[in-house]
Amino acid sequence: MKRISKIYLSILLLFLYIPIFVLIVFSFNTTKSRTVFDGFTFDWYIKLFQNKLILTSLRNTLIISVLAAVFSTILGTAAAIGINNMRKLPKAVAMNINNIPIINPEIVTGVSLMLLFVFFAARMNFGFGFGTLLIAHITFDVPYVVLNVMPKFRQMNPNLYEAAQDLGCNQIKAFFKVVMPEIMPGIISGFLMSFTFSLDDFVVSYFTSGSTSQTLPITIYSMTRRKVSPEINALSTIIFVVVVAALIIKNIIENKNAKEEAK
Repeated sequence: MKRISKIYLSILLLFLYIPIFVLIVFSFNTTKSRTVFDGFTFDWYIKLFQNKLILTSLRNTLIISVLAAVFSTILGTAAAIGINNMRKLPKAVAMNINNIPIINPEIVTGVSLMLLFVFFAARMNFGFGFGTLLIAHITFDVPYVVLNVMPKFRQMNPNLYEAAQDLGCNQIKAFFKVVMPEIMPGIISGFLMSFTFSLDDFVVSYFTSGSTSQTLPITIYSMTRRKVSPEINALSTIIFVVVVAALIIKNIIENKNAKEEAK
């Protein structure tokens, strides 16, 4: 049974990572061929950093992702605090309402937001662009922050907040001294999840972006409709390496903290 599970896991990992390794290999190919490797070169990486369209889209994506993650983390944390202070029935209703955008297909969210922006654009004389894209990303990021913060409230001792007030803290000071450290892991997780979802979102961004505020997934999609350039392979390789490096650093830090706590 163990041998079968190992074989199954190996096949699964191969299925997941072989396409990525093929992409990495052909990002160093001297020609644009996607089937024959003719030689090793860094030319596509050089051309990638000379491509103004890709660099502009990457900058827009990073700015949108960071801003959306920051605003959605603030709004989602405030919403989680409010929901946590509700009674049982209103809390259940609020959580179900919060979960609807997550379950809802992205195509429905994207089209709905597009129609909403069109409605206001016709009356307030503004067009699609950076603002509409940012609002759209904040909209679908907030529910994930709420989902990450709420479990931390359930894990926290509810008497700590009152105990801090009994010991002389006012409500604001008690919140930042007692409650905030307890829910901080959930806030950080919500921020990272929001940043990740905004970074690779395509469907919602496609319906809510303007011609001057295209994100990287939209730019890549427009390039693949003609012919896939090895520059895309180079860009994907860089993103993959950055993600792997971030995971390795995260694991090293967590292992280090675990060893210090054990000591």
